[in-house]
Amino acid sequence: MNIALIDEDGSRRFPNLALMKLSAWHKAAGDTVEWHYPPKHYDRVYISKIFTESPAYAAPILADEIIHGGTGYCLENRLPDAIEHVCPDYDLYPQHREAYGFLTRGCPRACPFCIVSKKEGRASRQVADLREFHRGQRVIKLLDPNLLACPDRARLLTQLYASDAWVDFTQGLDIRLCRDVMSEINAVKIKMLHFAWDDPKEDLTGLFSFFIAHSEEQNPRKLLVYVLVNYWSTHAEDIWRIETLMQLGFNPYVMIYDKHRFVDARGRWLPGVESLHTEEALRHFKLCQHLQRWCNHKAIFRTVGFDTYLKGKRGF
Repeated sequence: MNIALIDEDGSRRFPNLALMKLSAWHKAAGDTVEWHYPPKHYDRVYISKIFTESPAYAAPILADEIIHGGTGYCLENRLPDAIEHVCPDYDLYPQHREAYGFLTRGCPRACPFCIVSKKEGRASRQVADLREFHRGQRVIKLLDPNLLACPDRARLLTQLYASDAWVDFTQGLDIRLCRDVMSEINAVKIKMLHFAWDDPKEDLTGLFSFFIAHSEEQNPRKLLVYVLVNYWSTHAEDIWRIETLMQLGFNPYVMIYDKHRFVDARGRWLPGVESLHTEEALRHFKLCQHLQRWCNHKAIFRTVGFDTYLKGKRGF
């Protein structure tokens, strides 16, 4: 069979794991696999989309069969087990030299803004051993939504330690579950640790303080904390979380909820946006946008306070 693949999210900054596994499975079966090249005709074309806001693929597709998949289309679609457990085809994205994969799936938190619990369930469970997707790469990009909620967390962290690879916990570790596995976390070679402080009503100051006091990793550049804004917090609550994390020795990183419903990829208002949101909502979003630009631009963040940064901005 002649197989073509389409990564509808369009960016090669982060590889599409499902397409990598489909490629590996088809190549093992003797099929030819390539990125879609119009106007060529194919036996089958796989189109994968992770983000709902990604635009539809514009080029014409000539194929006997077209299969759509990914959370951008539906939360229920799954790869068959025979494909889910093959080692990804890392040749598909030669610019990425890291290993990518999941050791666990699911999360008990059920945050209302997150699709993980709806898609994968409210229990974190082991779905693979590291040897399924690690082939000696120096860096492992771990995609687990809540590894520390899995009953097998200590053993899985030990697998990461034994790999002798640098590990990037891309989707975050649950700061509320670190206390009992600090020794295992400290044993892992840390490329990057990601955490999240989404709800300001939940004061996580003590937990972040405990982590920094017992962690062997003290470099703020490797201790990134996602801070959700434009969802259920006030501006004062956003500033409080950012300043608290900075003072504790973490690197806050602002994430704006539903950003794509307000502005385009370049940060410009979408046409007709004023008819979709109240003036108060638009003003709050613009404040969040300034907050994100200030906080996430570390050269500015480390030298200028937000009030100073905001002076002279239109409308503020």
